[in-house]
Amino acid sequence: MGCSKWRAAFNFGHLKVQSKLSAFLTMLVLFAYLFYCLNGICESMPRAAYEPKTQNVHGDARETWPKRAEANDERLSDGGNRTMAVANNFGSKKFPQAIIIGVKKGGTRALLEFLRIHPDVRAVGAEPHFFDRFYDKGLDWYRNLMPRTLDGQITMEKTPSYFITKEAPRRVLAMSRHTKLIVVVRDPVTRAVSDYTQTVSKSPGLPSFRNLAFRNASTGLIDTSWSAVRIGIYAKHLENWLRHFPLSSFLFVSGERLVTDPAGEMGRVQDFLGLKRVVTDKHFYFNQTKGFPCLKKPEGSSRPRCLGKSKGRPHPPIPSEVLVRLRDFYRPFNLKFYQMTGHNFGWDDTA
Repeated sequence: MGCSKWRAAFNFGHLKVQSKLSAFLTMLVLFAYLFYCLNGICESMPRAAYEPKTQNVHGDARETWPKRAEANDERLSDGGNRTMAVANNFGSKKFPQAIIIGVKKGGTRALLEFLRIHPDVRAVGAEPHFFDRFYDKGLDWYRNLMPRTLDGQITMEKTPSYFITKEAPRRVLAMSRHTKLIVVVRDPVTRAVSDYTQTVSKSPGLPSFRNLAFRNASTGLIDTSWSAVRIGIYAKHLENWLRHFPLSSFLFVSGERLVTDPAGEMGRVQDFLGLKRVVTDKHFYFNQTKGFPCLKKPEGSSRPRCLGKSKGRPHPPIPSEVLVRLRDFYRPFNLKFYQMTGHNFGWDDTA
């Protein structure tokens, strides 16, 4: 009888210990969950269950989400971008106030990396391609790609193909008419050769530059359907953007000066963005091997920061007559671009 009472007491005490242990573990899990949510980590969890659905965009009539967002622009902000942000102790995710929209092989990656030195700039590293490829995913999806920013910091992204995408200006405008737009331009002939150099490094069996550049080699007719040529007709692409944004929304950065005078060009960019001139000549040194400026090593780092091996590739030899013909083709477009922007980039001796 005594043993039975002892066993019953033991079992009761064991159950009490288990109950207390379960309660302790439950409290521990709840505490951890609250801690992570208060620090914003819950915000990064998948949101498919409650993200607003958007329709594929095939025309203005069906752009329901952007149109609704554009209507809210006036209500939510008098003079800036809408935030649509989820605030926490570490800032909030906002739509980019500035976008580097072009051009491919003009120096956009260098510009973005130089800007990221600035403590008031937060930028997406990869190219989102939202306004040209993934627009049907919706603006909320786009905002969630952005890094968190604090008050006074600028959110940025760069996707060079936006500049040549017909629908991109209208779509950016639907996000915010206050977006600042940066275009990095470079001598279109040199840019085309650089573009070809990058492509042929990935596809060694590609036809020669001459064969791709000319629609008819005997007549010297340039093939404007080839993207390497088409991108360099800057005036045509800018006309499309100016139908939606005023010229004051743009800053045109010289890809050549970004190499020869990076601090000077960065001064202009920082002024355009309303930033203090933090990035100066003390941040750069010229890398003779690569042929362009690199960032000096930051404190606590063992080596300087240069762009990757895909930058500064040696160009293949191009027959001089091909380059001359291509330069003649671009000249009238360059002159028009100089007039439109009010800036002579010096790509033509007769400009």
